[in-house]
Amino acid sequence: MPSELTTQLAKHIREIYFGVNWTWSNIRDNLSDVTWQEATQKIGELNTILGLTYHIHYYVASLESVLSGGPLLGKDKYSFDHPAIHSQIEWEQFLEKMYGEAEALAETVEQMDEKLIWTVFSAEKYGNYFRNIAGFIEHSHYHLGQIVVIKKMIRATM
Repeated sequence: MPSELTTQLAKHIREIYFGVNWTWSNIRDNLSDVTWQEATQKIGELNTILGLTYHIHYYVASLESVLSGGPLLGKDKYSFDHPAIHSQIEWEQFLEKMYGEAEALAETVEQMDEKLIWTVFSAEKYGNYFRNIAGFIEHSHYHLGQIVVIKKMIRATM
């Protein structure tokens, strides 16, 4: 049964992806005008926009799996192993898939029973569900900031 807490967590997931959050910065708006060439452009030792976007979103499947009663699938060592993107169509398809999965995660979180939120997430070492959902949101904001800076760096060299 949804609660105010799970509704708010779902709202924060939607806001980091789709907008109107405290920072006034979100993934969709910041990636809306990024070309596939910009997404894959390397600047020094920094991650690419594609790499960071994939990295943010990699943890959605892990959360969704555990929230659905399955195992924890994600491994940090694979979280930057993004698919190759060779065209604007592939980039846009990647983004649309990501946005759909983000909305599905928000819907799952929104429907959670609040009692579950305080229980162990997969294993004791990972803490509870709240810690993992809130951590995912914080992690996403952190890397979104990197995407914004890298985008500015790429465009400053054009």
